[in-house]
Amino acid sequence: MKIRLAQVTTSRDPEENLDIVRDAVRSAADAGARLCVLPEATMRRFGGSIVDVAEPLDGPWATAVRAAADEAGITVVAGMFTPAADHGDGESGAAERVRNTLLITGGGVEASYDKIHLFDAFGFAESDTVAPGSDPVVVDVDGVGVGFATCYDIRFPGLFQTLADRGAQLIVVPASWGRGPGKVDQWTLLARARALDSTTFVAACGQADPAASGIEITGTAPVGIGHSMVVSPTGEILDELTDAPGELTIDLDVTDLEAVRRNLPVLANRVF
Repeated sequence: MKIRLAQVTTSRDPEENLDIVRDAVRSAADAGARLCVLPEATMRRFGGSIVDVAEPLDGPWATAVRAAADEAGITVVAGMFTPAADHGDGESGAAERVRNTLLITGGGVEASYDKIHLFDAFGFAESDTVAPGSDPVVVDVDGVGVGFATCYDIRFPGLFQTLADRGAQLIVVPASWGRGPGKVDQWTLLARARALDSTTFVAACGQADPAASGIEITGTAPVGIGHSMVVSPTGEILDELTDAPGELTIDLDVTDLEAVRRNLPVLANRVF
């Protein structure tokens, strides 16, 4: 299956970001990709309120992404924010928290994944505005089992092994990784480790570093470092990008997975 990772820098304007999505989807389809992956927070980048832009999966933003995917005839993954169960329960009637959601749509697929592990680390508290999900998600895209994780989820190997148990051959990880000393090395190490833990392909698609486009960002919000990559089930980086906006297209052959899992049966050998 040919996939394309669209490493972009989104803004604080959801409508403006829809144009980024449409361009990425058209480009992916033109390249022959069957799966187009955009980063976490494609709807609106982190930094400032995300609560006021939350929309349901049948709202106008998701509907526009769905239309782009349907027009292209491919499956699209894009990060957005949806109302949580406590939406509208605040004293003023405003939303308390949202869900950090991956919309998965097009090509005969309609699903979503709510980020399970929230980024309460490195001076940032995602749980202040985001409610955690609880359900791992695997879907079939052109006969390939595709699982989903979001950003901070990549630090938790159990999720990736659960996805593999449920049929994932490829795990997609949209992210908006926080900047800082050693963070690029951690991102790379974690993507490779999770591929080995689960013996799956891992496609990690991050927001590009805004600084690479001359955009100055202040504060602790995780706005991206780039370095999107695709990793083989044996931990080899098959292709990767730098910190700047770009596109990575690769054709994956999942028929090798059975042999890999025979030679490296970590899923079968687990005790805990």
